Amino acid sequence: MSQSRVLPMLGAGVVGLGGYYIWKSSGSPSAAEKKFEADLHRGAAKIKSEMPGSSHTDARHEGAEYGKQIGSKIDDAVSQADKTYSATKSQAEALAKDTKAEALKKVDQFDRTVEQKAAEAKSGVSSWFGSGNAK
Repeated sequence: MSQSRVLPMLGAGVVGLGGYYIWKSSGSPSAAEKKFEADLHRGAAKIKSEMPGSSHTDARHEGAEYGKQIGSKIDDAVSQADKTYSATKSQAEALAKDTKAEALKKVDQFDRTVEQKAAEAKSGVSSWFGSGNAK
């Protein structure tokens, strides 16, 4: 039967890796084990840091982007409100100006009518007492 060569190759890799760590730790198995665990921890941390959305800096970056979007929307809303306010203010000022002009016109008209009626009344009263030109 044909046997798979994967298992012997994997075993050779594990033995080679163990030999490397023992050689780096000058023959001390406990020091080799600690170095191996430290390397595993460092590799896992590197993999985690390269995964999208897993680090604090990614969260800060996403938060900053979200903040910029919200800030932009708020700026647009304030700008729109300012435009609406300006338009409404100018319309209100125009309406107030027109109303004032119309009111002044009515007051002037009333004033003329009162003066005219007063003049008529004065001439009528004067004619009763004979101060007018009677022929």
